[in-house]
Amino acid sequence: MRHILVTGGCGFIGSNFIRYQLSEYSDISITNLDKLTYAGNLENLKEIESHSGYKFVKGDIADSNFVNSLLESTDFDAVINFAAESHVDRSILDSGPFIQTNIVGTQILLDASRKQNIKRFVQVSTDEVYGSLGLEGLFTEETPIAPNSPYSASKAAADLLVRSYYKTFDLPAIITRCSNNYGPYQFPEKLIPLFISNAMEDKDLPIYGAGTNVRDWIHVNDHCRGIDAALRKGEVGQVYNFGGNTEMQNIEITRVILKLLKKPESLIKYVTDRPGHDMRYAIDCSKAESELGWKPETEFQSGLDATLKWYQENLDWVNRIRSGKYLQYYDQQYGNRLNT
Repeated sequence: MRHILVTGGCGFIGSNFIRYQLSEYSDISITNLDKLTYAGNLENLKEIESHSGYKFVKGDIADSNFVNSLLESTDFDAVINFAAESHVDRSILDSGPFIQTNIVGTQILLDASRKQNIKRFVQVSTDEVYGSLGLEGLFTEETPIAPNSPYSASKAAADLLVRSYYKTFDLPAIITRCSNNYGPYQFPEKLIPLFISNAMEDKDLPIYGAGTNVRDWIHVNDHCRGIDAALRKGEVGQVYNFGGNTEMQNIEITRVILKLLKKPESLIKYVTDRPGHDMRYAIDCSKAESELGWKPETEFQSGLDATLKWYQENLDWVNRIRSGKYLQYYDQQYGNRLNT
């Protein structure tokens, strides 16, 4: 896989994946297609923007003419689709952008990839498509899809489209599903970066309900390794789950963050639970381990320590994001490059 199109590469997971690829493979060429919505940040890849194997293109995966033109212009070996609206709360307020990007955008990418005979299409999905677990059990690749939010429903629909293109058109596609990611460059609306940022400023940490919802946490670097393994070793038509084997209640991880920052638990504020809030996610990674030779390597405590340190050392990045001034920063730093 020498020529790869990464969509949504300016986001949290996509940008970490691009850095991983360029550090691991000397002969690779990556084109990053990103619309630069609120969570897409050019700063996330500032240190590699002049890399000879990297090219940024601003565009929308839901723009059929643009996507087809881009795929016709380069002989891509693979398409990896990270591009997505991904926040459950935002999908509850307005599901429209989620339908457009996550479903329509995926369909357009699939059609263009089929037309250009792409050798491998990887759909980066989420464990949220499986719905909610009780106190016991794990999600496997055979767990029926049962999404409970507009966000997870849009991702489930996209996954089914990918499956259908494999079954109907023999498109060489793979789906990956992952548990909750954490690490550097994550937009501070998700739990860990939000609570780190708020705690550093002595602001409230809003916990839904009683804070007993359970999530499995995986460091973004482990997730990127998994996607790479699926790309290069995975069997087409298959689904691969990636998790960190670290289940924690939201209130537990909140207390850990406060303890690391030496902040009082009085910053915790319990708020009304959101509608359809899934109680528990937990991933069975045995298929990825046996077929891809992958397993999570980052121990949660050390990963969280490093993540917290990164946010402390990158306060300018955090403050620009939180103040909404990052778009102004784009204009100042990149100018007309945003229109390329």
